[in-house]
Amino acid sequence: MHSIPPRPTIQDEIGPRLPGAIYANVDGRFEVLAVITNAAEAAQLLRRNAARWALIVRDTLRADGEPFVVGSVWTTSDYLVRPARTAYAPAA
Repeated sequence: MHSIPPRPTIQDEIGPRLPGAIYANVDGRFEVLAVITNAAEAAQLLRRNAARWALIVRDTLRADGEPFVVGSVWTTSDYLVRPARTAYAPAA
């Protein structure tokens, strides 16, 4: 009998792409501006019937890079250029 593998978690699909992170792949280099995990909002932003999450990113290689929405999962062809900032130092 074959078993069905468990569905990846949302965090597994998003990978290390948290707000402030910069990642790259064959399509460009992107800064993560927001992570949307509300399924209804993600589906609306991606203009799909269903989605579990969405990212708002901007291409840092384009001077005129406007924010846009993506819903592609993190793969081995993606790599982290700069991790998300998890703590902020107080202003001087």
